[in-house]
Amino acid sequence: MKIFDYIKKYQYEQLIFCHDPAAGLKAIICIHDTTLGPALGGTRMWNYASEEEAILDVLRLARGMTYKNAAAGLNLGGAKTVVIGDPKKDKSEALFRALGRYIQGLSGRYITAEDVGTCVEDMDYIKMETNYVAGLTSTVHSSGDPSPVTAYGTWKGIKACASETWGSDSMEGRTIAIQGLGHVGFALCKLLHDEGAKLIVTDINEGNVMRAVTEFGAKAVQANEIYGVDCDIFSPCALGAIINDDTIPQFKCRIIAGSANNQLKEERHGDVITNKGILYAPDFIINAGGVINIYDEMLEGGYCPDRALRKVESVYGNVKQVIAISKRDKIPTYQAADILAEERIKTIGRVRKTYL
Repeated sequence: MKIFDYIKKYQYEQLIFCHDPAAGLKAIICIHDTTLGPALGGTRMWNYASEEEAILDVLRLARGMTYKNAAAGLNLGGAKTVVIGDPKKDKSEALFRALGRYIQGLSGRYITAEDVGTCVEDMDYIKMETNYVAGLTSTVHSSGDPSPVTAYGTWKGIKACASETWGSDSMEGRTIAIQGLGHVGFALCKLLHDEGAKLIVTDINEGNVMRAVTEFGAKAVQANEIYGVDCDIFSPCALGAIINDDTIPQFKCRIIAGSANNQLKEERHGDVITNKGILYAPDFIINAGGVINIYDEMLEGGYCPDRALRKVESVYGNVKQVIAISKRDKIPTYQAADILAEERIKTIGRVRKTYL
C-alpha cells in the first residue's frame, strides 16, 4: 500500500513503528487526530498474517477511535496501537514495558488502554513506564476492565434501535442473535436475558457457548449459521467485516446492533442493508461505552463509577441522533454517524483556534 497516500486521504497525524528485539516488541502506534484533545485508543495484540495487514488495521482502527470519541462527546482525539504477535504465547512484562517507553516518549499525545488480545494486567506493565495508560487493575480511581460498561452501552443502543423500529425499547420477548461471547458479548447476554429476551448464540470457544446455554437458556448454533437465524436483532460482538456480500443475503433480522468494530466490510454494504430494510447501529456509536468509562478516569477526582454509567447512558440518545440525521438527510446510518462526529470536530476545532 502507498502509506503516505492513505495518510493524506484520511488526514492522519502520525504513524510510529516501535521495535525492541530484546523484549520481542514489534508494534505500530497510529495517531489519527488530536483536534479535541489527546488521542485515546487501546492496544491490540494480534498474530497478523503480514506487516501490511497490521498497518492497515491500525490505520482503520485509529480513525475509528477519532469518530467514536468525538461522537460520544469526549474531549479526546483518536489513536490505536497494534502489537504483532500471538497473545496466547508472546506476551511478557518486558514487551509491554518496552511499549510503555514508546508511549511515554509521545509526551501525552497518546493514551492507551486494553483492546483485543490484551487485558488490564498488561496495562499494569505499561503503567510501570508511563502515566499515559488507563484501565488498570490496582491503581486507585482506576476503571478496570471496560468490557461490562461497553456491554451496558451496547444494550442501551440496541434499545434505542428497538424504540425506532417497534415503538418500544423493551427487550421482553425479542429474539437476539449474538455472535461472540467474550467479555462484552457475555455481559450483553446477561443484560438482555434479565430483560426477558430470547438468545441465540455462537462463539469459537465452546465453553463460552455452553455457559450461555446453561445460565441464560440460550440456543446454540454453529458459527456459520448465526447469520441466517430468524431473529429480531443480530448483534455482532466478535471481530469486524461480518456485514459483507456473503452474509447480507442470509440476514433475517430488522436490526443489526452490536459491539464489534468495523462491522461493514466495505462502506457500500451499509447501503445494501439499508435498502434491505435493516436498521444498522454504527459500531463506533453503539460500542462507545468502554471508552466513555475510561475517559472518566481522566476527570477531576478520578474514576467515579456512577458518573461513568450516567454518561454511558448517552449512547441511547446518540443512536437516536444518528437515526434522526439519517432521516433528515435521507442517507444510511453509517454516513449519518460520520456527520455527527465530523460536525463536533469542526465546531470544537473552531473554538480551540483561540491562542491561550
